[in-house]
Amino acid sequence: QVQLVESGGGLVQAGGSLRLSCAASGGTFNSYMMGWFRQAPGKEREFVAALTRSGSRTYYADSVKGRFTISRDNAKNMMYLQMNSLRPEDTAVYYCAAKPHWYLITRTDDYDYWGQGTQVTVSS
Repeated sequence: QVQLVESGGGLVQAGGSLRLSCAASGGTFNSYMMGWFRQAPGKEREFVAALTRSGSRTYYADSVKGRFTISRDNAKNMMYLQMNSLRPEDTAVYYCAAKPHWYLITRTDDYDYWGQGTQVTVSS
């Protein structure tokens, strides 16, 4: 059983940056591929980014490609999402998620473990 806790959200102006963190406990962190998702008010949860167990391979949604960077530190059981050039449409609750295998990585319902989410608000 893996527990995930996100942090680092907040209010930022458009064009600004934030770094989200996801702390994992209760499992073997490097046994899981990790993902970031987000959910805006009135919308479905959507895929943002994912990376493999080693962190050597990453994948991004088109909407964040070139602006966001996903990374992990297996020694610290941590995952990160560096968000630059933020836009008002990036406003959402951001969730980290984990599962064992690198397939169907954009599908919300394929992840086994979820954090509680952290709010990101980008003002125009």
